[in-house]
Amino acid sequence: MKLSVIDTGYFKLDGGAMFGVVPKKLWSKLETPDENNLCTWAMRCLLVEIDNRKILIDTGIGNKQSEKFFSHFHPHGNDSLASSLAKIGLQPDDITDVVLTHLHFDHVGGAVIRANNEQLLPFFSNAKYWSNQAHYDWAFRPNAREKASFLKENFVPLQEAGVLHMLDVLPYNHTLSWIDGIDIGYAYGHTEALMTPKIKYQGQTIIYCADLLPSPSHVSMPYVMGYDIRPLQTLLEKEWFLNKAVEEKHILFFEHAPEIEACTVKRNEKGRIVVDKMGALADFVQL
Repeated sequence: MKLSVIDTGYFKLDGGAMFGVVPKKLWSKLETPDENNLCTWAMRCLLVEIDNRKILIDTGIGNKQSEKFFSHFHPHGNDSLASSLAKIGLQPDDITDVVLTHLHFDHVGGAVIRANNEQLLPFFSNAKYWSNQAHYDWAFRPNAREKASFLKENFVPLQEAGVLHMLDVLPYNHTLSWIDGIDIGYAYGHTEALMTPKIKYQGQTIIYCADLLPSPSHVSMPYVMGYDIRPLQTLLEKEWFLNKAVEEKHILFFEHAPEIEACTVKRNEKGRIVVDKMGALADFVQL
């Protein structure tokens, strides 16, 4: 097995939305907002190479939306999905599998491209894409709260092309055995049936946290995003997830932390779960 961090650039989101009921006086000590109260966040993907399979987890925001759409999120940075793959000698056609943790635009936007004739096509033409039926149905008929995050042009073309495959769904405190070396966890607080891949690598376990835990700034229990559809469910899931992370010494990989790729957690002298070590993924395992 081989792992590669795939950077796709940065975007901005409202700091208050990212931390829910936590006051700005507290969260701004962790993430610095600009004059418009926007904080910068990464869109960091992970490539897992196993035997002849090249498995990409999430795809970033892509580039096919309108200028007006992008003006709300200020995408920036020198990296893109294609350029980061090229840095490690890969082309989009080399990817065999794409795991979509969920179908919000900043996770799935790069999965589909707009061709010169305006046709919407899978970006990874040789890949199988993986989601689950519960989440797909949720995204296809979105509630008013999430409607702006589920853009059908990001995922319906995958279904129409016959490349979208559905995994079984389990409760949040169970994991699905997918392939040798990768299991799939689930969470229901942020959105319906979000998937969190669990990777066994060099004798350690790396969890791709997606939006269950967007950054190390969200490790503290009350730090729950305002975007979450079921914040009390997120609290239950975070408690279970972080207890397991402490007990089993998991490495947590962050999709959205602007600078920190990964961390481990521990209990402090008061028994609270806090960040232990954090840094690049390469600080924890050999890449």
